[in-house]
Amino acid sequence: MQAKFSHEGRYPFLLQELPAPLREELQTLRDFFAPYTTRIYMVGGSVRDLVRSHLHQESEPIKDLDLEVFGIEPEFFDKLMQKLGAKGVGKSFFVYKYRHNIDIALPRTEKKIAKGHRGFAVALAKEEKEASQRRDFRMNALMLDIFSGKLLDFWGGIEDIAAKRIAIIDEERFKEDSLRVLRGMQFAARFGYKIEPKSCEVMRKMDLSVLSKERIFWEFEKMFTAKHLHFGLYYLLSLNVAKKIFHIAPKKCFFFKTAIEMKKAQKNFHDPLRKFYFLYIFAKNLHKNFFYFLEILQTPREYYKIFKNQKALPKRRTDRFLAAMALRLPIKEYLGNYKQDVTIRAKKFGFWNEKFMPVSAKELMARGYSGKELGETLRRESLKIVKERFACEVTEF
Repeated sequence: MQAKFSHEGRYPFLLQELPAPLREELQTLRDFFAPYTTRIYMVGGSVRDLVRSHLHQESEPIKDLDLEVFGIEPEFFDKLMQKLGAKGVGKSFFVYKYRHNIDIALPRTEKKIAKGHRGFAVALAKEEKEASQRRDFRMNALMLDIFSGKLLDFWGGIEDIAAKRIAIIDEERFKEDSLRVLRGMQFAARFGYKIEPKSCEVMRKMDLSVLSKERIFWEFEKMFTAKHLHFGLYYLLSLNVAKKIFHIAPKKCFFFKTAIEMKKAQKNFHDPLRKFYFLYIFAKNLHKNFFYFLEILQTPREYYKIFKNQKALPKRRTDRFLAAMALRLPIKEYLGNYKQDVTIRAKKFGFWNEKFMPVSAKELMARGYSGKELGETLRRESLKIVKERFACEVTEF
């Protein structure tokens, strides 16, 4: 039954919705902290996703937790963390890691004092509302008491989740970290949420040049694996992220064509390749080299490995084209396989799981070919057979 949440209601059933291992670890922490404080809250994405699950029956698996501990001074907190066996991962930020999947921290406030994502002055927060104000979006500022199940919502996060909306809490604090623009983009893509207009205005004006390539890629990759790629595409363009990072400003017709293609294509994505399709379709429709985007984002090597044998899927694609592609790689590894006819024909011709090999390298070696000449001859004779064997049957999308 769907719950109706209020700003400070008690919902212990939310804690019961956590995966069993996390529930067990949370009970261990309740028992450990009870003699010292009962003001401990789950914060951030886990609370947001528990509420999303009950309001919309949709959520991502909860794999880790963030806890904030009130009412304990830093020196004693450090001693408790040592006793618990938690390791400090940001002592200047009062953050400790417990059993790899739970972050335990003292509540804090942050104020920008220098450039870079570490250029913040951090102070201890005394009250729950004060601590929650440092969050980026209202939906991420919910706090769930791990003892009572009391849900605190100081900024209207519940209403935002109910309306599938993303909105900034505090404009001035939000502007202190440019990465939040990319977080908004990838949240929209993951959840299918719209960013409210005033927040969009703030985000469009923010400078992204101060962000490291590593931080940029982390947020982009979350978008690449999202369920609503067309939402991510919309905000990539409308928030001026594409212009600032990729130095491109596509026309509206590009957006409509690409958004429709992405929305239709997702149900056909081959799961092992899922995170590569966004860039493939995006670059293809812009008629730009795939590696232009890989180099700007400084993607991991696996991206270069996947894209090195790719070709843009043509509007008029023939059996010959698919057979020629299969000389390079099995079609299950071709990013154009999100089109159903590509998959159907590849399976029909037998080069879905395996490369098409009409000429034997061993036979050519027996005829005296070797080295570079062997490779060139193998390619040339294979293409000749492709042209002879496959008709020019055409499919358009």
